[in-house]
Order: sequence, then C-alpha cells, then structure tokens
Amino acid sequence: MKSIKILWADDEIELLKPHIIFLESKGYSVTPVHDGANAIEKVSEEHFDIVFLDEQMPGISGIDALSQIKQISPDIPVIMITKSEAEDIMEAAIGSKISDYLIKPVNPNQILLTLKKNLESKHLITQETTSKYQIEFSQLGIEISNAHTWEEWIEVYKKISFWELQLEQSKDRGMDEVLHMQKLEANLSFAKYIQRNYLSWFANTSEAPILSQTLIKNRVFNNISPKQKTMLLVIDNLRYDHWLAIRPLLKDLYTIDVDSLYYSILPTTTQYARNALFSGLMPSEIAKLYPDIWKNDDDDEGKNKYEEQLLTSQLKRLGYTDKFFFEKISAIHPGRKITEKLHQISQHQFSVIVYNFVDTLSHSRTEMDIIKELASNESAYRSLILSWFQHSALFELIRELAHNQYKLIITTDHGSIRVQNPIKVIGDKSITTNLRYKQGKALQYNPKEVFEIKKPQQAFLPTTHMHASYIFAQEHDFFAYPNNFNHYAKYYRNSFQHGGISMEEMIIPYIELTSKHSIIS
Repeated sequence: MKSIKILWADDEIELLKPHIIFLESKGYSVTPVHDGANAIEKVSEEHFDIVFLDEQMPGISGIDALSQIKQISPDIPVIMITKSEAEDIMEAAIGSKISDYLIKPVNPNQILLTLKKNLESKHLITQETTSKYQIEFSQLGIEISNAHTWEEWIEVYKKISFWELQLEQSKDRGMDEVLHMQKLEANLSFAKYIQRNYLSWFANTSEAPILSQTLIKNRVFNNISPKQKTMLLVIDNLRYDHWLAIRPLLKDLYTIDVDSLYYSILPTTTQYARNALFSGLMPSEIAKLYPDIWKNDDDDEGKNKYEEQLLTSQLKRLGYTDKFFFEKISAIHPGRKITEKLHQISQHQFSVIVYNFVDTLSHSRTEMDIIKELASNESAYRSLILSWFQHSALFELIRELAHNQYKLIITTDHGSIRVQNPIKVIGDKSITTNLRYKQGKALQYNPKEVFEIKKPQQAFLPTTHMHASYIFAQEHDFFAYPNNFNHYAKYYRNSFQHGGISMEEMIIPYIELTSKHSIIS
C-alpha cells in the first residue's frame, strides 16, 4: 500500500520529533518544515496527502500560508494546529477551508484520529455501510417474502430506497449489484401483491391505502387553514428516491412534519393519476360527470388541460369555496418567472403549482443521446435531478416560501421505472401507445407476463370500446409490437417509463413541511 505523505509545518518542529517517529512507525511518511514559507514551497514542488499547519509561526502565519497552499492545491486537506481557541482565528481558518483543527498540546491518538477522519473516512464509510447492508440483507429478504399489506410494501420500498442512496455514497459496486437483484425480487413480489389486491381496494375502500383520488380529501385538505398559507407543489414523476436525494437541501429551511408514501392508481400516468388527484374522482367517474373534460387515450387533445377546474370542483365538495392560486409549469423558461408571482401567490390562502420538469427529463432521456449519457443509470438519473433542483427556479421559489412562512406540501402523481425487457403485444389500430399499459379490444399477449383487468369498470377505468380491456406491464417489462420488434426493443430499453406496476411507479412521496421561519417567529 502506498505510504501517506504528510507535510508538517511548525516553528518548534524539533519538539514534535516523538510524534513524527510515532507516525512513521504507523507507516506514514512525514516531511517536517520550520515555517509557512517552506510549507508553501514544498506544496508547490511535490504531492502531499495532508498538511499539518501551525497557526502561529514567525514570518508567514499559518492562516496566510493556508490561503496560499489552497491556491496551489485546492483539494489538499489542511489540519490547523493552534494554541488558541479564539473565535476570530477559528473563523478565519474555517473560512479558508481547513479540514479540521487541533489544540496544542496534541497527543498521538488525536493525530491518528484526524488522519483517519480526513484520509480514510470514505473507505471507513464504505466498510460500515456495506457491513450494515449485509446484516440487513437477510432481514429485508424476509420482509419482502412476508409483505402482505400495502403498509408492509411501503416499508419495504422505503428501506430499499434508503439503501440505494447509502450504497451509492459508499461506492461499493458489488453491494450495488446485490441490492439491484433484491429490488428485482421485491418488484416481482409486489406485482403479484397488486394483482391479488388492487381491485379489492375499490370493493372495500376501508382496506385501501391513500390513493390518487383520496389524497387531497384525506391529507392535503387538512392543511388548508385561515391561520397559515399553504402551498401544494406537485412535481410530476417525482419518485421517493428522488425526494431522498433532494431532502438534505431543505433541512435548513423546513421542519419535515410528514415524510410518507401513498399509492398511485393504475395506469400510473399523468392522464389518469393526476386527473384523479385533482378531481377526487376515479377516471370513469370523471368521464361520466365531465364528458367534455375527460379525453380518452386515442383523442388528439391534451389530457390534462382542466386540472384547475377539476380541483375547484373537488374543493367545493369539501366545503372550500375561496379562490386559490393555480399555475402549471411545463417548460423551463416559465419556471424562471414563477418567483415574480410571489405577490400574486401571497394574495391566496391556498396555492397549487404543478411542475413538470422531472417528467420532461424522463421523456428527454429516451429521445436525446446527451440525456441518455447524463442519466445512464439510476444513480446518474438521481444525480441529474438533484443538480437540476439545486439550481432551479423551483428551489428558489421554495426558499422564498420558507421565508414567507408557508406550509409546504410536496407530492407527485406517479413515478417511473427503468425498463429492460420487451414483451410482445398485438392489437388493432385503436390500441393505446403507452409502453407500460395498453387499452384496447382483442389484445393478444402472454397472460403470464401482464396484469389484465378484463372488466375496467371494476377499477373505475373508462373504455373506448364495449369489449376493451386493460393490460399492465410489471417489473422492468415494456410492451413492443411484433412489427419492427428489435428496433423498438433497442430504442426503449433502459429508458424511464410509467403507466404500469412497480414500486417506483405506484408508491410515491407525500411530504408536509413547516417553515423554520414560522417556528422562530
């Protein structure tokens, strides 16, 4: 193993000889220098893994040397060693990006600890994370096998999502693959659970989870109050792992009151799930009550033009008749202008914004080579969404809402899954084009590969033909026609799709946050 090289600058370096001998006995290589000027010169001449820098030295002080060392080698960790704990000295050192500091007199164990913390932390974190997942692996496998309720599946999905992010940070690719296989196993079992239980949720609603059409009535509406202003933010296609990735960015702005999951209805698409969310009705009920609003799959018109109207009707049924702010952001440029509408938003007790960027990114990933490269796998896809969010107008708006003491609710209409396996389906010209579900008559397919709803009325789904049925892809499957099968299989493989049955598509986040400015005030 390559020896770690330490540069130690101290005007009393001779007195530190026992410490240097101790470190060398542990396999470290130590280069001692007497002052800041020599430290700067050494860093410019050769590579060091870490620098110990005395804060008080004649000539160039430790603080000044630190600044110049960082200009030469910005990434090198520097440990400041000082006799003083004066606040201004520490602020100056921290502002210059020290990695750690020690107070004299230092002892060998302190030195070893700071070396491990700053040079071996990633390795130690990887070891610890891998070890914990290995212990959790068997228990998680048992939970997957024994999950028989919607609550238990939520817990399984939460744990899998948690470990995805943990192992991603640990950089242990071997454990990544193990978790991937365990997730495949979970989605297979989840699909069987949905096949057995989905229709019963509508026959016996007391046994059902919170679903798209019940979310506003049972969750959101309880947060609309004259005592506070509330913003409902619906980020289209936001998965739970995406929420876990962006959650740390909000910790200084908000207290998280509720971090939960609910279920999207089938099909897990914007047309069905989001219209159900805003209307408080199932799709067939919308089609019956609002025939001018509901558009079938084969209609050319936009399927989500009337969300504000549907939400207005639902809120009136719930007893809320005040005007509310509603805005749908479907492109990047209008998003930049949303913060300019804060005054308009503030005139309403309740506001709703629908943000479509994540869904747009998902579709772009299928169609654009550069996005395919940037979002080549699940980890890269999460990273891309995190980077977008961090620099987005949406995050800017969220910060402003926190400063204005808003109650913030973040949710979505459905998730998405990275599809891998094409399966053949045949139908007439009226068959729908979605890759994860099909509606039509005389559909031909392998019944072992799909979840079929032969009587759509049982799932409150509208049909365009009397004998039409719905079929849903499961796990990582997607539908392709026999004509030009290989071309479309290659084109859509590894793309992110939605409409079918998977934990990622159906089990989706619902978050309630209170501004920390509200708590302080």
